[in-house]
Amino acid sequence: MELNALKNWLFEAANILRGPVDQSDYKAYIFPLLFLKRISDVYDEEKAEAIKLYGEDFLDEHRFVIPTECHWQDIRKVTTDLGQKIQSSMRKIEAANPDSLYGIFGDTQWTNKDKLSDALLIDLIEHFSEKNLNNENVNPNTMGDAYEFLIERFADLSNKKAGEFYTPRSVVRLMTMILDPQEKMSIYDPACGTGGMLLEAIDYLKKQGREYRNLKLYGNEKNLTTSAIAKINMFLHDITDFEIVRTDTLKNPTFFEEDKLKKFDLVIANPPFSLKNWGREEWENDERNYLGVLPPKTNGDFAWILHMLKSLKENGKMAVVLPHGVLFRSAAEQKIRKELIDNDYFETIIGLGPNLFYGTLISTSIIVLNKNKPKIKKNKVQFIDGSDLYKSGKAQNFMFDEHINKIYELYTSYENKEGLTAIATSGEIAKEDYNLTLTRYIKKLKVEDTVTLNETYEEMLKAYTLSEQADDEVLEMLLQMEEI
Repeated sequence: MELNALKNWLFEAANILRGPVDQSDYKAYIFPLLFLKRISDVYDEEKAEAIKLYGEDFLDEHRFVIPTECHWQDIRKVTTDLGQKIQSSMRKIEAANPDSLYGIFGDTQWTNKDKLSDALLIDLIEHFSEKNLNNENVNPNTMGDAYEFLIERFADLSNKKAGEFYTPRSVVRLMTMILDPQEKMSIYDPACGTGGMLLEAIDYLKKQGREYRNLKLYGNEKNLTTSAIAKINMFLHDITDFEIVRTDTLKNPTFFEEDKLKKFDLVIANPPFSLKNWGREEWENDERNYLGVLPPKTNGDFAWILHMLKSLKENGKMAVVLPHGVLFRSAAEQKIRKELIDNDYFETIIGLGPNLFYGTLISTSIIVLNKNKPKIKKNKVQFIDGSDLYKSGKAQNFMFDEHINKIYELYTSYENKEGLTAIATSGEIAKEDYNLTLTRYIKKLKVEDTVTLNETYEEMLKAYTLSEQADDEVLEMLLQMEEI
């Protein structure tokens, strides 16, 4: 199948759910069924090949075990209590493949007939039955691309809720370009959502014609449905060397080596912004409490930074998306910024435009930390203002390749450019009380020109962002005073 035809056909399944199922929940129903159909069709393909080669089928010829009566065609025969049949078949498949498919189908309640009547499920099953999704008809690249398309479309439909599982791929691409993954590297995302950041590293090497299959990918994701979608994403892209674990990363990290946090070559993430109940109590005697100062209990932004930094190898590099507040908020966070500057971990801070992410109008920052900075970057921090590099949209703004390439060019050129970049020494940052707000280092160019309505709107959004930042700072000060 051609990619566009596959995309359109897959998305038609959403129309069947329209009405009884909320748009934000489409992914919880469509992705598990799609994966079940895919592995059933591939199973039949593997069986036919084995019979052709050996005259009979063998269990070890199959990537996944599908128990008796759990195949797609077995489900298709059922017309009464179909939700129960789907649910039991999925659980049996997970049990038969504990090392690879545990939890892969999520926790969708297929037996809820208020949402999923037998008639609706029959329509859904018959829709997916129209096409054969084996490898001959749909190769892994096409399957993976179509799956990513669905994730993006469902993010659009979910809107505000999409921020919980989806990062705009333009931002992910920019972060990956900055990290520059190499063959055989280990890459970790502690808040992996649907796995897009990990897969971007694969795509990065693919586009260069380099070996990508020896990358080792690791991810944590708190939400069961989202972690299941991430696993399906890997399998449908034909990726095998990965570990994605459902867990609350800050409270209960899962990747260890010899009782210490496992170390990775690269770490990348877009974690939940300004998490309130992030687990400060669990950190009191945790190895991640290594700076002598803990993040405030009411805000987990720096907890993510410290967890990621502690998970880096000694020559490792990380990139994380967080709100601007981490750059200037006072008290405990100022002490953490000081420690990170004094230890020369901060490499680059990139300010992005407003309204790029689902569920928030605020501007954000990409923060790059590096444990092995090149000599030219030692004891310096690079600031890049990319706040004007985007295309305005009705509901959301977008970054295109031209914007990504411009920011990346500013990153690699590593020089002062008036109004766009600045390189500050650790001493200069210390004089600013370790406040890393971009406007303290990059002075905007004055432009005498007619102001358009669109520009006025964008200025309003920026003013709104600054207002939110000020509110955050005041609230943080009040909370710190309360703690004292």
